[in-house]
Amino acid sequence: MLDWIIDVTAYLWLVWLVVVLTAVVIELLTLEFTFLMIAAGSLFGGLGTNLLGADWWVQVAAAAVVTALLLFTIRPVLLRTVAKNDPLIPTNVDALSGMEGVVVSDFVGQQGSVKLRNGETWTARSESAESFADGDQVSVVRVDGATVVVERVSVFEEEES
Repeated sequence: MLDWIIDVTAYLWLVWLVVVLTAVVIELLTLEFTFLMIAAGSLFGGLGTNLLGADWWVQVAAAAVVTALLLFTIRPVLLRTVAKNDPLIPTNVDALSGMEGVVVSDFVGQQGSVKLRNGETWTARSESAESFADGDQVSVVRVDGATVVVERVSVFEEEES
């Protein structure tokens, strides 16, 4: 009756290889080092103890212990290393702050339209209750909903550009 269990345990090395390969493929899709640690824990803890002839429960325990050690020791170091080398580049609306543009319609009641350097035209509001005329150079202070808040580009900044 227990013959099939003996047969399954004889092929546990293959199960460990499948777990390792599956974890590596998932890691390649996620790139967050969690599944890489699971793969390493399964390889060294599970398959390693299997090759030494340990029982299946020892293999599972060793894989769990090695994986936990890697997750709590090596993974944080890897994440810090990757984050340190990856500069934070603002995107989408965050990238608009500081961007210069040209007024395309006169401001009436502190509101008008601005064409930004990236080619987008936005509804704009003056930061300091200042009026702007068509063609004035402005800079985005912040984004407020679907409106950019702008201020005049100083003469000093225009000369540097």
